[in-house]
Amino acid sequence: MTGTHDTSTGTGVRTGRGTTPGDGGSTRPVLVRGVRPLGGDATDLLLADGIVAETGRGMTADGALVVDADGLVALPGLVDLHTHLREPGREDAETVESGSRAAALGGFTAVHAMANTDPVADTAGVVEQVWRMGRRTGLVDVRPVGAVTVGLRGEQLAELGAMADSAAAVRVFSDDGLCVSDAVLMRRALEYVKAFDGVVAQHSQEPRLTEAAQMHEGELSAVLGLRGWPAAAEEAIIARDVLIAGHVDSHLHVCHVSTAGSVEIIRWAKSRGVRVTAEVTPHHLLLTHEEVASFDPVFKVNPPLRTPEDVAAVREALADGTIDVVATDHAPHPAEDKDCEWDAAAAGTTGLETALSVVQQVMVETGLLDWAGVAERMSVRPAGIGRVAGHGRPIAAGEPANLVLVDPAARWRVDPGALATWGCNTAFQGSTLPGRVVATFLRGRPTVLDGELAEDAVGADTARSW
Repeated sequence: MTGTHDTSTGTGVRTGRGTTPGDGGSTRPVLVRGVRPLGGDATDLLLADGIVAETGRGMTADGALVVDADGLVALPGLVDLHTHLREPGREDAETVESGSRAAALGGFTAVHAMANTDPVADTAGVVEQVWRMGRRTGLVDVRPVGAVTVGLRGEQLAELGAMADSAAAVRVFSDDGLCVSDAVLMRRALEYVKAFDGVVAQHSQEPRLTEAAQMHEGELSAVLGLRGWPAAAEEAIIARDVLIAGHVDSHLHVCHVSTAGSVEIIRWAKSRGVRVTAEVTPHHLLLTHEEVASFDPVFKVNPPLRTPEDVAAVREALADGTIDVVATDHAPHPAEDKDCEWDAAAAGTTGLETALSVVQQVMVETGLLDWAGVAERMSVRPAGIGRVAGHGRPIAAGEPANLVLVDPAARWRVDPGALATWGCNTAFQGSTLPGRVVATFLRGRPTVLDGELAEDAVGADTARSW
């Protein structure tokens, strides 16, 4: 039985972040009892002053909020490299606040907000606006991703240096949603970001090969009468880009890998010492192109759902480290953009609140990963790739208290209307998934307790430098 109670009163309570008025966001201590860090032996954790102050068994702390965590697994707070928060410009789909709520409930303590907003996040002013909205919301650390090219048009480089030097300290740059198809521009971007240890994250889609494409190209697309999106359109761009990255010795990150061929190219590049990292989404780990036969637009994503053989390949690649991280590609849309015929529907699915459960199902329960492996791929490595200080750290005394507590024995049914995201377009609707986030802590402050947003959690800016 898990729950929270207040040691100052001795009574069971549903409590919030315990902030003292005027203290600048400091929190009361939290004592987590009987939790299993990374699925190991049970211990107690005392969270105070933004850090894990102490670990051990049988601990007490006067005035602390006590979380009874018997049977729960503790992981470092999850970090998403690929989140669409839609603000500014598409507040009908999502806002920084609504997306932050979804992220906290999904166990995330940091997210990277992609640049395809309106206006595009291609200047210091726009990325600072997004960063400040994230700080005001205070549920997760929102790290803006800067556009590679002006207006995502693929014609000239955006203000990469100015965004890097801004208050938002941008380190990841991407035209995601569109491919940087010009090889010269891609080379220039990779060379430019080396000056400030940046990363270029590529949406690998050869545009001419995917004009009007609707689903994975193969026998099923022919049967359904839908124009195909060939695997080669992804693989050709990845092959080109790893060669360029190797030539200029810069860091390339490959977004949403979806094919077995892409895996082999990345594996080859890594064997040659190319500085390339890669991500896979939960939906590409679980679902196949066979879902498209329903013509339900919730299954329309970009890149498209692939074959069972591709799904098996990306799972194996995530397990063996060829693919470094899981990233949600959380892409909320208003109902009118999905509640329409397949050809007219927007591509994308939400993912922040379902990601950890999907990974538990396809990777942990199949024996491909243990909980330490999940932490590595959903927190440690994405924090390193995104240059996010204070996240993805060990659960140990003196480390930042960015944590998520998970009940691996729980089962829940995905109801789009019950999710915090404003987008109801989840490809997992109606599915029963394992594991549930019970609590999330951002620098020791509860943002989620008992599976719900903590009282008064929104609006607490507790950011600090580590």
